[in-house]
Amino acid sequence: PGRTQFKVVIKALSPKEVTRIYTPRPLDRNDGTFLMRYRMYGSVTKGLKIEIFYGDQHVAQSPYILKGPVYHEYCDCPEEDPEVWQDVMSCPSQEPQITEDFISFPTIDLQRMLKEIPGKFSQTRGAIVHYTILDNHVYRRSLGKYTDFKMFSDEMFLSLARKVRLPDVEFYLNVGDWPVEYRKANDTPGPVPVISWCGSVDSRDIILPTYDVTHSTLETLRGVTNDLLSIQGNTGPFWENKTEQALFRGRDSREERLHLVKLSKENPELLDAGITGYFFFREKEKELGKAQLMGFFDFFKYKYQVNVDGTVAAYRFPYLLLGDSLVLKQDSQYYEHFYIGLKPWKHYVPVKRNLEDLLEKIKWAKENDEEARKIAKEGQLMARELLQPHRFYCYYYKVLQKYAERQTSKPEIRDGMELVPQPDDRDSVCNCHRKKPLREDL
Repeated sequence: PGRTQFKVVIKALSPKEVTRIYTPRPLDRNDGTFLMRYRMYGSVTKGLKIEIFYGDQHVAQSPYILKGPVYHEYCDCPEEDPEVWQDVMSCPSQEPQITEDFISFPTIDLQRMLKEIPGKFSQTRGAIVHYTILDNHVYRRSLGKYTDFKMFSDEMFLSLARKVRLPDVEFYLNVGDWPVEYRKANDTPGPVPVISWCGSVDSRDIILPTYDVTHSTLETLRGVTNDLLSIQGNTGPFWENKTEQALFRGRDSREERLHLVKLSKENPELLDAGITGYFFFREKEKELGKAQLMGFFDFFKYKYQVNVDGTVAAYRFPYLLLGDSLVLKQDSQYYEHFYIGLKPWKHYVPVKRNLEDLLEKIKWAKENDEEARKIAKEGQLMARELLQPHRFYCYYYKVLQKYAERQTSKPEIRDGMELVPQPDDRDSVCNCHRKKPLREDL
């Protein structure tokens, strides 16, 4: 009450066009900046006009004009020229993690992979999916019984194919937790390029953004409540009003997490840690107790967040960084695609693997409040930069592009592969202005 309200108006540039657009309230990031999100449920040919008012005044360079056509998410209308698309998306020219991941693979021998991967990885891990993208259609076959998470990769490859013409490419994606390829470049035989969601210092897997941040991005304003944008508008009280304790909540997926709870019981003034579900160490529940589940936005009532690995890297790390708290990150051999852009003591405070220095680091943060706040802010700003939605699309595209350049034979639709169909678009009209190449109806 008493505060001037922002008002956002989004409409088709042409008065003859009408489209349905969902615009929730702007997200206040508590630092003088606001995030405005919208989701289209129809396409416009002439373009969109976005007006942002504070009271009755245009602000922030409003109005914005997006020249048409502007398509909604499920409109299948790929840009035929990938260079044009990357330019429109402001894709960075280099992604250091991609460059590093491909060093071991100057060429990619599909024939060797076809012989080796199904036997070597799918039987032991059971979570390998074999994909071929041909003529911008996605085909796949599942190898193993733990491949349900392919729904997330299907979703992203289809979304990308609706936006840009993808290179013809054939690859194996590991949809399990752990990286799988541990051979070194000079081993005989050497490593094969398996694509995974999590990397480690010992493995040679090629990394994509995790299924979690991918799904969060695709389903923003639709099917998920915690996404990388909504977190930014729900970062809790201002820094000086946050509880001066470190917080941890999570499952029992690693022994160090149990150790955290013991530390918390002995040092409640410094640390509030609890296990919310027992799966791996059920016998410990009596001794350590079970904590109530906690809404993720409530995490940011606390000044310090403890990030401890789960089975692999803790996939909550990007969300914690985007909050307005200092992240104390356990040293880990595991990493996600964006960790390469982060530095300890600049973007987060490092903690030893066995957590022996955790309490000391929390005390340091309490005694050096201004420095702790500065690290928290730097981490937040870097995460905002690295975890923007368009960066995920660019990253996925660049991995496929780099991979395709190295293939020594042509990708094919193999026995047992099925077409992954684009979702039906019955709700919204989508007249693609680009002439599609003639092809037989599939």
